[in-house]
This record gives sequence, structure tokens and C-alpha cells, in this order.
Amino acid sequence: MTDKGHADKWEFYQDHNVKHHKWRWRRTAPNGRIVGASTQGYVDRDECIENAVRNGYVKDAG
Repeated sequence: MTDKGHADKWEFYQDHNVKHHKWRWRRTAPNGRIVGASTQGYVDRDECIENAVRNGYVKDAG
């Protein structure tokens, strides 16, 4: 899943760990550079999104 907040692109995805497919986020600037990423995996997608909010992600009200 990809969401756009301001000019940066935010991705929420599950990692490819064999035992655990944990949720992670990544923030990419318009120039294509990764400017932020979760430092850990989250069991629940909502926990991952809340961590992204603490790091600048703005949830879409729609």
C-alpha cells in the first residue's frame, strides 16, 4: 500500500521474514531518496501507522 502525504511518498508493507511478516513503513522524498523508515517491524498494521504518524505521516481523513 502506498499513501502520499505532502510531497513525500509513504509505503506500508509487510517484510519478507520467513517466520514473521511484520508491518513496516518507508518514506521516500520526491527525488527518490529514502528519508525515513521504521526501525522495527510491527505485528499490527495500525501500530505501524501510529509509529509513522509520530514520524511525520499525516493520515488521510477521507
